[in-house]
Order: sequence, then structure tokens, then C-alpha cells
Amino acid sequence: MNERGAIETAAAIARGETSARAEAEAAITRIEERDGAINAVVVRDFGRGLAAADEADARLARGERAPLLGVPMTVKEAFDVAGLPTCWGFAQHKDHIAAGDAVAVQRLKAAGAVILGKTNVALGLADHQSVNPVYGRTLNPYDPARSPGGSSGGSGAALASGMVPLELGSDIGGSIRVPAAFNGVWGHKPTYDALNADGHYFPRTDGANPPMGVIGPLARNVDDLVLALDLLADRPLPAARRRAPGDWRVFLLTSHPVAPISSAIAGKLEEVGAKLEAAGATVERASPLLPDLAGQFGAYLQFLTVAISHGVPLDGSEPPTLAQWLDMVDAQARAIRAWGAFFASYDALVAPIFGTTAFPHNDESPFNRMLDVDGVATPYGPQLAFPGLGNYPNLPGTSVPVGRDADGLPIGIQILADRWHDHDAIALARWVNQLMLG
Repeated sequence: MNERGAIETAAAIARGETSARAEAEAAITRIEERDGAINAVVVRDFGRGLAAADEADARLARGERAPLLGVPMTVKEAFDVAGLPTCWGFAQHKDHIAAGDAVAVQRLKAAGAVILGKTNVALGLADHQSVNPVYGRTLNPYDPARSPGGSSGGSGAALASGMVPLELGSDIGGSIRVPAAFNGVWGHKPTYDALNADGHYFPRTDGANPPMGVIGPLARNVDDLVLALDLLADRPLPAARRRAPGDWRVFLLTSHPVAPISSAIAGKLEEVGAKLEAAGATVERASPLLPDLAGQFGAYLQFLTVAISHGVPLDGSEPPTLAQWLDMVDAQARAIRAWGAFFASYDALVAPIFGTTAFPHNDESPFNRMLDVDGVATPYGPQLAFPGLGNYPNLPGTSVPVGRDADGLPIGIQILADRWHDHDAIALARWVNQLMLG
């Protein structure tokens, strides 16, 4: 794929080699030519996008500069963009038009980005597929019979197909990292509360951001990912700590007590560990400091269910009492402290983000769905254990491409670091990517 990245595009525009208008028109052409087979860019705003590109060119002519000046991009449908629908795939909300831009969209526009539209999501942002009654199904660019991930599946597919260089997603259960892994691109789940999520609201509401829920960038290269993260952050995140290869202390997680991992994923993880060791890093695979993964997964599922249902259980059961909710909050606090103790001895955790590569489309409820792991049918739900490693204790996590499986599907893994050390996670992900893909 020869399309420029976001930083490259902005630089070419600034040098006068191209223009914001030309780049927007080229992106629109790519969307019109490629998206019919994918269905990623489901809300199109080309007219206003071209007007924004013309304004970017006018800013440039006035001598202004901005990090993304003239760069065309799309954002996840769940973010408010003034004048466009925000429905999260719910038919009853398809006529809901946002009155203003989400804070993250405001920041991207201030940096010069040209928003051409919005990308598809899982219904209610609650699946690792991206299909809903309003916009239909998004297909994986590598294999149309497979999921592009979710809930930011349209984001991952738009990037992987080269339609745009940068995307904005959200993640409470892997919704940035899984699509990035399934589509062979980069994604970063920031530390909880590092980025302002205002304007990423359930349709027709304007309440608080749910516990564990974050927004964050997806990109085709790591430099664009870093730039977008820094532009979106509420305050500067600490720079990656400078380390020689031999200074890295890494924990490699290749199994989980509740969820199986395919041989393709496990093999890539072991290859990552071996290459890190050969390069001088300390890599360990067992530690008494590793928190109780099975126990934390159970607590995460309970916490997640209450958070995304706003305390009203989807199965009609009794909602938790205030005392029960506070017990869940206390349990999360203990998990955060346990991981803090772990990261006092390790710089990063290398782990799966999902136990398989992109799986075939499956319209069974996630509660009843089965997943094929090396020819064995296993329950789908426990796979949430892998994204939950980052969501439950509010850790930053970077999804990094590390290769392909035997079917040519992308393999991505995640790098987790201590809270607020987002750039450490990205730094190790960068190195891992270089070791694995050159």
C-alpha cells in the first residue's frame, strides 16, 4: 500500500507538493472505489470535507502550520460530529443529529484534520464485529468472510484498505485493539481518563464516561499513532523512558487460565519473546507478582456488565445495590494496585489481544457464540479476558502488527504498561514491530 501516512501527508501539503483539496479528493476517490466491497465509511460528509480542505489550504497560504493541516480522515460513528447522525447502530436513534463536535473531534480539527465522514460500529458498541440494522455489516479487507473486529471495526477496515491514514476509536472491551489486530494496523487504548471522551455519548444522552471506557487513535504506522495520542491527550503524557535493549524488563504472557489461544498467536508471541531476548531484553514467563488473572476476569465481566448497561441488567435481573456497586469499585482499586506492584518490576506485559485472528462472521449472540480455536469449538465470551487485561486496571495498551497466519490474516498482539506510561507501551511496540517485520 503506497498511500501516505498522516504525518507524510501533512508534510507534503506544507511543502507545496500537493494540497489539502487534492488529498481530500484522492481520499474520497479511494472511499468511493474501495468501500463498496467493505462498507466501512457509512456516514459520508464529502461536501463539508472539501470545504474544510479548502480552508486548510487557505490557512497554509496565510502562513499557518498545524500537525495535521489538510490531512483527510474519518472517525468512529459513536463520536459526535456536528450535523451528522450519532446512533451507535440503533434504528430508533438513526435520526439523532449531533448539535456539536466531540472534544476529540474539536482537537483533531484544530490540528488541521479534514473529517470526511464516520465509520461503522458494532450495535451499541458491544461486539467484536461491526454490524447493525442501520448501516449493515463491515467486512474485513483481508477476507470478506471474516470480521474486521469491533466495535471500531469500520475504523480498522478504513485504515487497512488505505482509504484514510488516521482514525479515532473507543475501547471498553478491546474495541480499539481488536480491530487493529484483525486489520493489521496500529491502535492504542490510552490510560483511563488521559483523553477527554465528552461527545462520545450514548445517543440522546450527555452523561459521564463509563468506568473503564476510553477513546483513542488508530493508524497505519506508529508515528501517526503517537502524534494523534499527543494531540488528543488532556495533558502531556510522560515521554517513553530511554532504555538500551538490555534495560527492558518484559513479561511474556502466552496462556490464560480462562481463554485458549490459537497456535498461530502463541507461536508469534514466543517468536517475539525469543527476538527480544536475542536483542538483549530480559523476558520472563512466570512471576509471583502476576495478578490473579482468572479472578480479575470474573470481576471485570461483572463490572463491565453494570457499566455498559448503566446498572440495568440486560437479562431483566435485579440491578446491583449501591453497596454491591461500591464493592465492585473497591475490587477494581485492588486490581489497579496489584498491577502497580507488578509494573514496579516489569516495564511491559506482552500478551494476546484476542485468542485468534479475525474470525468468520457470526450472528449468534456473544453469550451463545462459539469460536474455533485450532479446530476446537470453544465459548466466545472468555476471549474478553485478553482485552480486559488492560481495561479493568485502567492500563494503556498498544495493538501492534507482528505478522500473518497461514491464511494470510494479520496477527496483532498487545503491549501493556503501567498507568500513564502510554509512551512506554508504544515504544516497546515499535521495537517489537521492527524485530518482527523489519
